[in-house]
Amino acid sequence: MTTTTDEPLLELSQVSFRRDGKVILDEVSMAVRPGEQWALLGPNGAGKSTILSLCGAVSHPTSGTVRVLGETLGRVELQALRRLIGHVNPRHPLDSPLTVREVVLTGFAGTVALPPRWRASEEQVAKAAVLLDLLGLGRIAEERWPTLSQGERGRALIARALVNDPQLLLLDEPSTGLDLAAREQLLTTLDELTRIRPRLATVVVTHHLEELPRTTSHALLIARGAVVAAGEIDRAITTATVSRAFELPIEVERQGGRWSARAVTADVRRPGPPDAGDYATAG
Repeated sequence: MTTTTDEPLLELSQVSFRRDGKVILDEVSMAVRPGEQWALLGPNGAGKSTILSLCGAVSHPTSGTVRVLGETLGRVELQALRRLIGHVNPRHPLDSPLTVREVVLTGFAGTVALPPRWRASEEQVAKAAVLLDLLGLGRIAEERWPTLSQGERGRALIARALVNDPQLLLLDEPSTGLDLAAREQLLTTLDELTRIRPRLATVVVTHHLEELPRTTSHALLIARGAVVAAGEIDRAITTATVSRAFELPIEVERQGGRWSARAVTADVRRPGPPDAGDYATAG
């Protein structure tokens, strides 16, 4: 389940998805190639989570074709395919108080908790240690999950997603619950990851432009289940496309590689010639 240099790692072709008769996605297409860093943007309810579930080989489309790592969904054993995809979910459903190291090791087993009779090999333990150091977590490797900050949990889940050397990394709103400092640290980590693993492709889901890493190269902007714009980020993310997707006049800016957006409101009173009242005096 590998792809050649010229093949997309992920390809959605005219994909539609319906649930209980309701159209969730309507003929969505995108192609993600090695080394590309994609943003999946849109308002709440736009269909972002559904697209990510297709990318992660969790759901099947109602119509259209989804190819992941060279395999077509519906013609491949999904569990084996999922293990080749890194998936970061900040709402990781962990109930037991595992250590940071143990959480990372669960990535090898493909489970939330450590299986009862499963033991990590020396090679796996060493690899986990390297990733923990890489993500700045080596000093807290033995800390328990419930004691971690949201930022530390996010970086631990990225390490967990990387243990099997995936070609594709999916991040589902990774900045959820982070304060400003933790968010900036996470974004710096993602930028550094691009440098360290230049062939790794990522798809980051968010509805905030401020949460995009500087290295984001492409974007898919979606609204009401349909594609508004897709492609290289400077063409896909503009004042016009974002305003159309969110159905609100929004001004988009990019400075120093980081994006920002603000709603455009009409002035209560625009500058103009003064009227007589401006010169009225008491008396």
